[in-house]
Amino acid sequence: MTAATSTLEVIPLTAHIGAEMRGLDMSQPLSDADIAAINQAFLDHSVIVFRGQKLSQEDLLRVTSYFGPIGHMRRPPKYFPPGFDKILPNIMLISNIRENGEPIGALPDGEMMFHHDMIHSANPDAATMLYSVEIPSHGGDTLFASGYAAWDTLDPALRAKVDGKRAKHFYNYGSVQKGDGKGTEAFGESSHPFVRTHDQSGRKALYVNRLMTVGIEGMPDEEAAPILEAIFDHMEKPEFVYAHKWQVGDVLLWDNRCSSHARTDFPSTERRLMLRTTVECDKPPF
Repeated sequence: MTAATSTLEVIPLTAHIGAEMRGLDMSQPLSDADIAAINQAFLDHSVIVFRGQKLSQEDLLRVTSYFGPIGHMRRPPKYFPPGFDKILPNIMLISNIRENGEPIGALPDGEMMFHHDMIHSANPDAATMLYSVEIPSHGGDTLFASGYAAWDTLDPALRAKVDGKRAKHFYNYGSVQKGDGKGTEAFGESSHPFVRTHDQSGRKALYVNRLMTVGIEGMPDEEAAPILEAIFDHMEKPEFVYAHKWQVGDVLLWDNRCSSHARTDFPSTERRLMLRTTVECDKPPF
C-alpha cells in the first residue's frame, strides 16, 4: 500500500520494518508538511530510505535535525579523506579508507553482528542517519531487525522470563567478538530494560542484541546464556528483517529504540565511505 502527501510516496519494504520515501530532494529545505510526513513514516516503519540524494555536510545536519536534537559524536575521526578537508562537528566518518596505514574513519572492516547503536551508554541515541558517499561493488549490506515484531511474536514462556528484567551491555566490537585487534577498542557498559517501551509510539520492543548484550541482571550467567541465545535467534528471523543494499546517494535513518542492525562483510580492497549522524534521545530507557 502506498501513501502520499503531494508528491511524497511512502512505500513499505517488508511486512514489519522499512519504507522507501520518494519525491523528496533532501538537499533543499523541506516543508512543515513533508517533515511531519517523514517523521510519521519513521515512527510507522522504524527504518526509512531516501535514494539518489546529493548532500553537503550542512544538508546532512539539517536533515538530521528534522527528527530531534543532533547527537554529539563521541569518537571523532583522526584523519580526513581526500575531498573532505573539513569535517563538521557531529558528523562521523564510517570508512575503511586508509591513509598512512590508518583508517580515516570508525568501524572500517568486516561484518558486524546485530546491535543497537550506543546501547552500552547510559542514554543511547534515539536514531542514526547514514549517508553513502562511496560503496564497494558488493557486500557491506545493512540488515535491520524489528524489535517490535520480535516481541509481539515471542514465545510466552520466554516472555515471562525476561519481561521486567534488565539486560547488561558491553561495547565489544573488536575485542570479545573478533579478538583480532583490528576492531574498535572496547569501552563503556550499561544496563537497560530487556523490553523497551518506545517513548513516542508506546509500543514494546525487545532491546537486546547479539553483539553487545552480555547478561541479565540478577540471573546467573549459565541460566541467562541459553535464554539470550534463544531470543537472539528469534529476533534475527528473516521475516523480521529488511536487508538494505547500498547505492551511492542513499540516506538511511533507523530507530535504535525498536530496531537492531547488522553489517555483512565486503572486500577490504574496495573503498567504503559513509557519513554518520545521530539523534539524541529525550530520556534514557529506564
